[in-house]
Amino acid sequence: MDLSSYRPNVGVVLFNAAGRVWYGRRAATPGPFNWQFPQGGVDDGEDLEHAALRELAEETGVTSVRLLGRTDGWITYDFPADYRGSKAARGWRGQRQVWFALRFVGDDDEVRLDAHPQIEFDAWRWGDLDEGPDLVIPFKKPAYQEVVRAFRRFAGQG
Repeated sequence: MDLSSYRPNVGVVLFNAAGRVWYGRRAATPGPFNWQFPQGGVDDGEDLEHAALRELAEETGVTSVRLLGRTDGWITYDFPADYRGSKAARGWRGQRQVWFALRFVGDDDEVRLDAHPQIEFDAWRWGDLDEGPDLVIPFKKPAYQEVVRAFRRFAGQG
């Protein structure tokens, strides 16, 4: 598959000590499919793990983490034909992602949704990993199913 038309992106599944995962509700996005994991673009020449840590800090304020694992290769999804998001408007067919599983080793009060001027999330909660594919916008569901399979071994572990 030619990945050149897919925007490079990273995603983070943040696990707490009980093995539950962090979900954010996308700001100014109507439900029901408006919850997701932190994710974001990779700057030119940026290391993928660095990009994941940067995006997590920008979107959640969280920096107290340790690496558990990452997905192998790229996971892709296409934007729907009627999608009008800013990435599609810039000519991308979809996104290609490497996902990182991180253990949160801080306290919940470290979460600051206003840590960056561009607020991505307006609410957050801990949930079960398996919820992810049913919470996210439907065109991302197959990617989330892959992420759940890849990181299931970290769920429920302290």
